[in-house]
Amino acid sequence: MVRMLSVVSVALLASASFACAADCANEVTTVTKGKLTVAAYDYPPFTYASPDGKISGIDPEIVTRAAKDNCLEVVPLVMDPAATIQAVVSGKADVAIGSWNRTEARSKVLGQSAPTYLDHMGIYSKAGYETIEEAVGHNAGTVQGFFWVRDLQKVFGSNLKLYPTPVAMAQDLAAGRLDVGFLGYNSGIFNQKNNGAYPGIAIKMAKADERVGASVLPPQTTILYTKGNDTLGQALDTSIKKQQEDGSIAKAVEAVGFDASIVDVGEPRLVK
Repeated sequence: MVRMLSVVSVALLASASFACAADCANEVTTVTKGKLTVAAYDYPPFTYASPDGKISGIDPEIVTRAAKDNCLEVVPLVMDPAATIQAVVSGKADVAIGSWNRTEARSKVLGQSAPTYLDHMGIYSKAGYETIEEAVGHNAGTVQGFFWVRDLQKVFGSNLKLYPTPVAMAQDLAAGRLDVGFLGYNSGIFNQKNNGAYPGIAIKMAKADERVGASVLPPQTTILYTKGNDTLGQALDTSIKKQQEDGSIAKAVEAVGFDASIVDVGEPRLVK
């Protein structure tokens, strides 16, 4: 009986090993064989990255699952935001994470995975504006580099002020020098609930306004990877699709207090 059980156990182990090998039959090309090198920066709650190299949060959960699906070991590289992209471009890292948007400009030098979740525009004001039209005629502001800057300039004209950082804009909002600001909704809600940011300011998800493209079709976030590495791109896309279907990404965004609706990404698109 003992011998029979042993034979059965060996057979089960062999079967499990074969299944694992079969799951990872399509080898993924990476910087270091068998490992997925992940360039990350600290941007809670999308990515928590500590100086000792540990990462957690929404994006790390997504890439860790993708690595597991392809029998790869995650190797984090914690660095500054701009350096994460350069690490992938230069071939030091396989992927970059941190709620990066899918854009036409990035597609020229980077691969971009299937969409992971939406990055909605937020309207920040003491008055609680929910639409862009409500804010028209008031002193408005946003931060340089956002995809909606050009559209907002057309709507607000000289009433729109551009800031170098979200902190600078928040200071003017708090002091009443600014009536309304436009920033990312997800990060604003998180920092307000968890870090006491934006006291006295209502943060609303911008309702669709045809004059501002980002309010109609919010930017989609992505995992950036080495351009031309089709094996890695296909592996990421397949895993992300599974994570969308089984609810893993929805659970990850809900765990930090976001509405699960942001995982309803629609068809892949690029911000111009």
